[in-house]
Amino acid sequence: MLDAAIKALSQMFSPSFRSILLKAIGLAIVLLIVIGIGLQRLLSFLVDTGGGMVTTSLGPMAQTPVNILEWILAIIVGLGIVVGAVFLMPAVTSLVAGFFSDTIADEVERVHYPGDPPGRPVPVGRAIAEGIKAALLAVVVYLCAVPLLLILGLGAIIFFLANAYVLGRVYFELEAMRFHPVDEAKRLRKLNSGMLFVAGLFIAAFVSIPIVNLATPLFGTAFMVHVYKRLVAGPVPVPQRSY
Repeated sequence: MLDAAIKALSQMFSPSFRSILLKAIGLAIVLLIVIGIGLQRLLSFLVDTGGGMVTTSLGPMAQTPVNILEWILAIIVGLGIVVGAVFLMPAVTSLVAGFFSDTIADEVERVHYPGDPPGRPVPVGRAIAEGIKAALLAVVVYLCAVPLLLILGLGAIIFFLANAYVLGRVYFELEAMRFHPVDEAKRLRKLNSGMLFVAGLFIAAFVSIPIVNLATPLFGTAFMVHVYKRLVAGPVPVPQRSY
C-alpha cells in the first residue's frame, strides 16, 4: 500500500499529469463555489424569512433584536459554509474523479504497466453517473455520522473512517470497471472490502490536507490503479462489459 501511495504521489506532478491536475482542481473549485453560493442563498433566505415572521408577529418593538439576531446568524451562516465545504470536499472530489478517471488511469497504466492489457475507457455517462452516486453516498454517510461528530474526541475519527469507506469504494470501482462489467466490479470490491478500506485510509488522509486535497482525483485514481493491479496479481482477462 505504501509503495502504491509513493508511486501515485511521484507521478502526480509529472508533465503528462499537469494539464489533468489543473483541470481537476479547476472543476473542484467551480463545484465548491456553486455549492457555496447555493447554500448561502438558501440559508440567507431562511434567516430573512424567519426574521420577517418574528417582526410581523411581535411588532416594531422586535425590529432591533431581530436585526441583531440576523447579523449573528449571518456570521454563523458564513462559518457554516466554510465548514460545509470542508465536509463536502470528499464528495466533490469523488464527483470530479468521474470526469477524469479514465485519462488518469490510462497514463498510470502506460507508465507503470506497459506489458499489461490496457483497461477499456468507461463510457462517459457511466463514469459521471458513478461519480454522482459516489458523491450522494458520501453525503448520506456523512449525515449519518453527524450525530456521532458531537461525541467528544470521536468526531474527527468517525469522519476520517467514513471518508476511508466511501473513497476506497469509489476509486476502486472506477478502476475495476475498466476491466470488468459493472456487476463484477462491484462484486470484486465486496470480496476485498477489508483491503479496500485500508486503501481508503490513504486517500482519506490525502483529502484531509487543505488545498492539497483539490488534487484528490489524481492521487486517488493513480493510487487505486496500483492497488487494483496488486489485487488481481497481474494481467487479467477483460470480459465484455454490459452497460
